[in-house]
Amino acid sequence: MYPQTKDNVMSTALVIVGGRILDPAQRLDFTGDLLIVQGKIAEVSTGIPPRRGSRRLKANGLVVCPGFIDLHCHLRDPGFEDKETIASGTRAAAQGGFTTVCCMPNTEPPIDSQATVDYVKQKAHAEGIVHVLPIGCITKGRKGMELVDMAELASAGVVAYSDDGQPVLNSRLMRYALEYSCAFGLPVIDHCEDTALTEGGVMNEGEVALRLGLPGMPAAAEEIMVARDIALARLTGARLHIAHVSTEGSVELIHRAKESGLPVTAEVTPHHLTLSQEAVMGKQVGFGSARAYDTNTKVNPPLRSRRDIEALIQALREGVIDAVATDHAPHTVLDKLCEYKAAAFGISGLETALGSLMSLVHRGELDLTTIICRLTAGPARVIETGLRHQPGSQGSLKVGLPGDVTIFDPEREWMVDPETLASKGKNTPLAGCLLRGRVMATIVGGQVAYKDDSIMLEESNE
Repeated sequence: MYPQTKDNVMSTALVIVGGRILDPAQRLDFTGDLLIVQGKIAEVSTGIPPRRGSRRLKANGLVVCPGFIDLHCHLRDPGFEDKETIASGTRAAAQGGFTTVCCMPNTEPPIDSQATVDYVKQKAHAEGIVHVLPIGCITKGRKGMELVDMAELASAGVVAYSDDGQPVLNSRLMRYALEYSCAFGLPVIDHCEDTALTEGGVMNEGEVALRLGLPGMPAAAEEIMVARDIALARLTGARLHIAHVSTEGSVELIHRAKESGLPVTAEVTPHHLTLSQEAVMGKQVGFGSARAYDTNTKVNPPLRSRRDIEALIQALREGVIDAVATDHAPHTVLDKLCEYKAAAFGISGLETALGSLMSLVHRGELDLTTIICRLTAGPARVIETGLRHQPGSQGSLKVGLPGDVTIFDPEREWMVDPETLASKGKNTPLAGCLLRGRVMATIVGGQVAYKDDSIMLEESNE
């Protein structure tokens, strides 16, 4: 269930009653109530009394936490509206518990000018049901040849810079990008890939690729660029954020950078935490079996080894990796309905993110507080400068902050049916898989952006 429009915000209060309030940013974990008044969090305590004309949402047995923040998704608008639109993408985000999404600039035209930033923001205001924060390009047209006007983009309201999908191969240009970004306090989000090593590759290089007869993409291709850009961050003092970390070697490099005090942060996707390269063979970590050569398992960076997964989970647990980001990459059916080598890279991940991550909690590999922290406070810290100047979830339930809240049932089981996904992108390797953990309601600025039909929203006349 979705609201008709983002402009129908009720002026009455919303009281969320009887849920497990879990806010890692404030170290809160107790059963209680949460009050939102005029779009802001007004009280978090126990026994909040009913208010005449307020709405009450009963959350008994459910987790109530800050709204999830996705640092890395693809809304495809402008230019690729057959894959996704801001309207459909934000509906998918709400269904996945995300109250803020940061959209990548690999659109057509790319987000490399104030005009395109304005277009995205205006479209999000008109059609979106969650906060949409644009990420601007590093180079004009994402061609890796000439820097964008970084000041113009910062003034227009981008929260970071990235040429995602393409690395900045020219080291001098990357140095300049990092140096100039310092003036605005915004991070540079790095797609780490040495394309000379990955050219023609479609999955992780190794024994599985050899058995399947598919060209590989070596872990070294990622790690070389991570090492280079950490060195440039050391040289410039700039804020560097490593996107979609996928290898044990990258984790070690990021760990050492943080130990030396560099302003380096990192993200990992749910699929790199839960799916290994064996998924291409029809075997999946913790989700049962799938079919071999399923093009929905083709993603960049590729699904890696089980050893890499173990290193990523440990890094997330220890805070070496700061955030979970979906890298939601919706595609049309035709983009994936072909042989593996010809298929597009990418997984549609907004709506399955929580269920995938909860598999790690249920297996005892991560605790629930860590998962929520990496979906809320962690990403908020990465884009904290950009969040100061525009609406967006703050990663906490602190009184006075926007009333952006996610409510979920950690035990609710559900079958992934691509046809029921709100996203236009049905390209998920989890089709037919049973997940345990589901979003029941998503609140944006005190408004119910998504609500499962089993949740009752009552008007109080007391």
